[in-house]
Amino acid sequence: MRQLVKLLLWQFLLLKVRFNLAYTNVPANAINPDSVVLAYQNMSAPAGSEVVLQCYSQRMVWTQDRLVDRQRVAHWDSFSDYTFNRILDMFSADEQRLYNPYDQGRIMMSPSAFSSGNFSLVIKDVRATDRGIYSCHLHHHYCHLYETVKIQLNITKAARKVKRFWDGEKEVVVALLGTTVLLPCENYSPIWTERHHEEEQQVVHWDRSPPGVWHDQADRLIDLYASGEQRSYGSQFIRKRMNISDTAFKDGDFSLTISNLRLGDEGLYSCDLHHHYCGIHERRIFTLSITQPIKVNLTHKTPSTAVEIPNVINVFIPDHSSHFLHLLGYVLATLLLLAILITIIALITRQHRRRGLQYNVKMSQPRRTEVNLNDFVIDTTGLRTNKNEEIKFADYKNNILKEKFALSREKVELLREIPPKNLDRDFEKKCWK
Repeated sequence: MRQLVKLLLWQFLLLKVRFNLAYTNVPANAINPDSVVLAYQNMSAPAGSEVVLQCYSQRMVWTQDRLVDRQRVAHWDSFSDYTFNRILDMFSADEQRLYNPYDQGRIMMSPSAFSSGNFSLVIKDVRATDRGIYSCHLHHHYCHLYETVKIQLNITKAARKVKRFWDGEKEVVVALLGTTVLLPCENYSPIWTERHHEEEQQVVHWDRSPPGVWHDQADRLIDLYASGEQRSYGSQFIRKRMNISDTAFKDGDFSLTISNLRLGDEGLYSCDLHHHYCGIHERRIFTLSITQPIKVNLTHKTPSTAVEIPNVINVFIPDHSSHFLHLLGYVLATLLLLAILITIIALITRQHRRRGLQYNVKMSQPRRTEVNLNDFVIDTTGLRTNKNEEIKFADYKNNILKEKFALSREKVELLREIPPKNLDRDFEKKCWK
């Protein structure tokens, strides 16, 4: 019995190891055994929610060739007598550029170099100054590929010395002076010989396999091409819930968005990025598990699933005539209180204004102070006594003067008998009037 248990355990471990190897080491395409698994991620999400399986790659960003396929170029350079010279440039659009005008028609490349793969340099009428080390550079700016071939050219005047050999680092060509020589540079790789349409060479696949199913039996979900073409597989219900951004090849974001998760969405998802033109093959694997949906409990609150829901009570009041009268009474009472407050404020303001206009004369007059003449000292040194004596009636020359004098004395006596007039009372009476 123990042996049977051990045998079952060993079989289980073996299946697990095979399962891991199958999803990490199987190439994305059987034709490209150099595919690399860059990420392996476990994810879980509740049913009914939305999940995003992130798949990014800037190497897959598509930049359309606007310069007639100038992304591929071949350069020929020479190094002799401690001087470096650029000889020739050739683009994949069959355009050649010579840097030295004296070499026009003497140094050239085959016009079909990017279709035949033969980038050899032809030098006519070889001169002694052509001696040196030549370099053939192949650049692919779109795929970031750079290849270099070096060839040493020696010049001789003896025909018997013409030969080609390998010195361990580069090929050496000994050419006869005045003849035509061919410096070999060949590369027949499809990336150099064929002008591919990049939008047809870049594709992204999203596959899904249920738990326990091998990757070679996975179901295809979506195919997305750089040209903008998108193919979705499966039922219409699955197509609506699984989407990729329309600007994926512009932003480098090939993430898969799954909405309204179901328990049947569990399984292994893989994002396969293929750039057949540049030889890029990458894979990212996601293990998705679906949990139970979050239930809202109003009585028991947990830190993870606590959702506060306000208790709202809706009260519906019947629309009867009595209800309308109640509302009308509230409005009239409010208006009455407002009118009373305005009246009280107006009365108080008017009273304050009246008090401000009253003028109390007694309060405004300055206080009088009694003055005692005895308190003052009068200097009489400078005064003189009146020497005029009282005029007697007998001194006047006639009776008319006597009568005038008598009348004046009577008036003085009458004025002494009349009491003094109070000016303050008269002023007060005028003010009150």
